Amino acid sequence: MSAGTMSAADSAFTGDAQSGSDPLEGLPGHPMMWILILSELAVFAIAFIGFAVARLLNPAGFAAGQGHLDPTLGGLNTIVLVSSGALAAVGVAAAHEKAWRRARCLFVTAAAVGLLFLIVKGTEYSAMMDAGFTLDSGGFYSLYYLLTGFHALHVVMGMILLVIVAFQDSAETFETGAAFWHMVDLVWIVLYPLLYLLR
Repeated sequence: MSAGTMSAADSAFTGDAQSGSDPLEGLPGHPMMWILILSELAVFAIAFIGFAVARLLNPAGFAAGQGHLDPTLGGLNTIVLVSSGALAAVGVAAAHEKAWRRARCLFVTAAAVGLLFLIVKGTEYSAMMDAGFTLDSGGFYSLYYLLTGFHALHVVMGMILLVIVAFQDSAETFETGAAFWHMVDLVWIVLYPLLYLLR
């Protein structure tokens, strides 16, 4: 094999290795955010599996607990988060067009809509506690409060991130913030039927 052929082969091999060295390279936003997102999704997945196993062990108790939830409020919050995610997506598109003022307005509005989610969830918590269903009321309620509370914490983190990102003139930064917010949406889309609908 000639030196020129070996050089071309080495170059091609190096290029292939470089292109395959970062599996997160093609994702929008900063790769470190995707590492965080994947780790958070793994934590939620373990929690969901734990909930499913606990329900298998106590189907009657979990069915009774689900009967005291309000699927209408859960459905409303699903609409709220999906709408907020759509605003963030449009904001990213505006950032790519360098329409920074529109992008900022859309991200701040997305965060404000996220606040509505917390208000609805707080209303639901208050009604359940007034009815005597607290964290200590049994396995279903303990897992319900832990899962939804952990998710609500991510909503708060996402809102803060959206507002911070809104004042950066970088499309990649907007993508990074939106990626986290879409993860929050995705978790709720799984959490809602798991807690409220599946019997």
